[in-house]
Amino acid sequence: MGEAEILLKGEQATESLGGCLSDILVPLCLKHSRAVSVHLIGELGAGKTTLCRGFLRRQGVAGPVKSPTYTLVEPYDFTGFSVYHFDLYRLRDPEELEYMGVRDYFSKIACCLIEWPQNAEGILPAPDVIIDISYGDAERTVVIKSNLLTEEDFCHIKNKL
Repeated sequence: MGEAEILLKGEQATESLGGCLSDILVPLCLKHSRAVSVHLIGELGAGKTTLCRGFLRRQGVAGPVKSPTYTLVEPYDFTGFSVYHFDLYRLRDPEELEYMGVRDYFSKIACCLIEWPQNAEGILPAPDVIIDISYGDAERTVVIKSNLLTEEDFCHIKNKL
């Protein structure tokens, strides 16, 4: 599994990381004609939704991008693929996802961005990418792990930030 650690200073850098990931992951989901699952790990306020906002902005979403805390998932449809932004913070029982047809989201050509995936263990497919965000006083530390991303992809991300 490949891994990269990145230091980010500020919200704009976190959004930029989301944009870089969008540049890489959307073509991969289209190339493989399948869903790409991204697990976003971090405490409240770490920047998970900010990263998702950058991902979606890169795809042309101009309106508000907020965390779907109460709806659990917010769909964004584009030509040939979708992005599904999940926030499972308030999920009390992973079986709730079965009732809403969660498997359907992962059977499409899509990027599935999942905040708080640990709340749905056993229901979600294995992640293609794990992004762990922690924050200190002046910066965020992001660790990206993936079997899907290449060393070239990791270098591209680091060079763009």
